[in-house]
Amino acid sequence: MKLSVLDQSVIPKGENARTALANTVKLAQITEQLGYLRFWVAEHHNTNGMAGTAPEILISHIASKTERIRVGSGGVLLPQYSPFKIAENFKVLEALFPDRLDLGIGRSPGGGATTRLALTDGVRRSLNEFPRQVKDLQTFLAGNMPEHHTYSDVMAFPLTETLPEMWLLGITHRGARVAAEHGTAFTYGHFITPENGKRAMDYYFEHFTPSPLLQKPKANVCIFVVCAPTQEKAEELALSQDMWLLAVEKTGDTRIPSVDEAKSMALTKDQLARVRENRKRTIIGTPDKVRDELLLLEEIYGTDEFMIITNVHNFEDKVQSYTLLAEAFL
Repeated sequence: MKLSVLDQSVIPKGENARTALANTVKLAQITEQLGYLRFWVAEHHNTNGMAGTAPEILISHIASKTERIRVGSGGVLLPQYSPFKIAENFKVLEALFPDRLDLGIGRSPGGGATTRLALTDGVRRSLNEFPRQVKDLQTFLAGNMPEHHTYSDVMAFPLTETLPEMWLLGITHRGARVAAEHGTAFTYGHFITPENGKRAMDYYFEHFTPSPLLQKPKANVCIFVVCAPTQEKAEELALSQDMWLLAVEKTGDTRIPSVDEAKSMALTKDQLARVRENRKRTIIGTPDKVRDELLLLEEIYGTDEFMIITNVHNFEDKVQSYTLLAEAFL
């Protein structure tokens, strides 16, 4: 099994964005040494608990501080931006770090309606334009814009001998359909909606159409994991993530709480039910338990690559989780 990382640069309570971003870079260096395949950073806006608002900048910094691990976005929010500009950004990154870049894109609006308008500078864009934007981004990357296209005389520079891998992030079979029809690699967000995963992945593999950028289907699955030496310790560490997810869902304070703070929080019956539901998005346990559950998901999803996201309060606990998981597989 191939293991990769998605890091959201979550800010623990008591720390700040500078520390969170520094820890993201440290985690990339550590997981590279552990043998992880990819390290992706996220894009979030208008939230006080996630420092990663500009993945292209983070990617450049992380790639300069590592040597082999593939570095990418999970993902750039394409509906808010120009496909041409994204192509140029990643072509520059590809020129700087050849054959190490992953361009992951998502359809998410990036926040509420006002946040999205701020990202588009007041231009109201339909999310229905996403498939067309995917196609334009592909053609700008490959340099094969059709003659009849409005931008047929526009080319994305610089020219590079290699191109970034293009990944489409999805949480439904509709996202899988766009990836399959356009011939991109596909990441399924089990950490968001686990119930739709098998249908989405089956559709992607069954309907994949080759493109100039990708000849055969390529897919991975992203999932929350909290791994510790004992089940009791893993369950304790996961309390921080439980409370953080509740805060994210109600757009409150999205800094991640300590275990002690999480233990002290009094939850309503509805909140407790929500925590139980959110646990379906997560594997929590010892290395053996996490390994067994990932192997089961490997059979269900039909892919041998998982992107691991671990949001616990203490950075050393996060490093230990990734280390134990690597030791169980790699």
